[in-house]
Amino acid sequence: MTEKMLKTHIDTRPLIERFPFPFKSDSYRYSNNAESLIPSFALNITSEYLHEISEKRRILNNRKEQAFQSFSHSIDAQWEILELIVNEMTERFPSYFSIKKLDNVWTFYNHILKEEYSFVFGDSTTLPYEPLDFIGRHIQEDLVYLANRDGDLYMDAGQLCFPANWSIAFNLGMTFTEFHSPVPHFSDSGLAEKVKKFLLRMEPGNAWTRLNWTLTVEHILDTFPENYDDWGSKKAQITSKNVGELVHLRVEDQRLFRLPKSNGILFSIHTSLISIDELQKNEEWLTRFYHVLTDLPDYISQYKGFLTYKDKIIQYLEKILQTKVGASK
Repeated sequence: MTEKMLKTHIDTRPLIERFPFPFKSDSYRYSNNAESLIPSFALNITSEYLHEISEKRRILNNRKEQAFQSFSHSIDAQWEILELIVNEMTERFPSYFSIKKLDNVWTFYNHILKEEYSFVFGDSTTLPYEPLDFIGRHIQEDLVYLANRDGDLYMDAGQLCFPANWSIAFNLGMTFTEFHSPVPHFSDSGLAEKVKKFLLRMEPGNAWTRLNWTLTVEHILDTFPENYDDWGSKKAQITSKNVGELVHLRVEDQRLFRLPKSNGILFSIHTSLISIDELQKNEEWLTRFYHVLTDLPDYISQYKGFLTYKDKIIQYLEKILQTKVGASK
C-alpha cells in the first residue's frame, strides 16, 4: 500500500450508520460508477466478522468447488494478493492480526479466532489451502483475481462465497466481456468495452471502488445459481405485509487494485445487507430508494431478480412515506 496505514478497530456502529447506500440520485442506470479509493484499503472488519467468517468456512467446507476456483498459473499472483492482504490486516488491525517474518518463514496470527499458521512464503505446500483461499478464510471480503494478458482481462482465480447469483465455477477462464454478457444493455451499449479499457489503464497505487446492488429475500449472503432452489423459492413468500421484514437491499463494495508484480487486478468484494424496515431509520435513503424503484426499467429489475415482487415493494414504501408525511403535519 502506498499510503501510511491507519490503525483501526472493528466497526461496531449501528448498521444504518455504516451501510454503503448506493444511490446518489433518484434514478439508476448502468454506468462506470468507479471512484478513486483514498486511502486504498482492500478490506473492512465489522461487527459481523465472526458470523461471516463462520459462513465462509461452512460454504468452503461443504461446497468448495462452488466457492473457490483457480488455474495453476495464478499461484504467483495469489501469493502477491496474500502479501497485500496480510500487510494491510496486520498494519491496520494490529490488535486482531499480526505477522512474524523470519526470512521467507512467516507466522500469521488471527487473534480474533485464536489461530496461528506458519508457512514458507512462496511455497504453497506449506499452506493448508492455496494462498488466495487461505487468506480469504480470514476476511469478510470475497476475492477475485483478473489476469491481464493479450489486451484483455481473464478470471483466473477467486474465492467467492457470497455471490449475487453468479458462480466462480462457471465464470473461471472467461474474459471481462464474457462474464458480463448476461448484464442487459451492458455489452451492446458499448459500456462494457469502455469499462474494460478503464480497468486496463489502471495503475498500481491508484485503487478504485464502486458499489453494486440488488435485492435479496431474507438475510442470505450465499445466493449461488447452483443453490437457487434454496433461496429463489423464497420470493414467493413476499406479501404486502412482510416486505419490510423479508426484502433486503444488498450492496457490494467492490474495490479494484492493480497488482504491480503480476500486472493483474484484484477485486475485493464486501457485501452488506439491510432490510427495508431497517432502512426506515434513514428517511432520506428510504425516499430515494422509493424513487429509484419507481423509475427503474423492468429489464434491470428482471436481471436483478426482483421484478416479480417489485410492485409490492413500491406499494409498501408508498404507505410508509405517506404515513411519515402525515405524521409531520
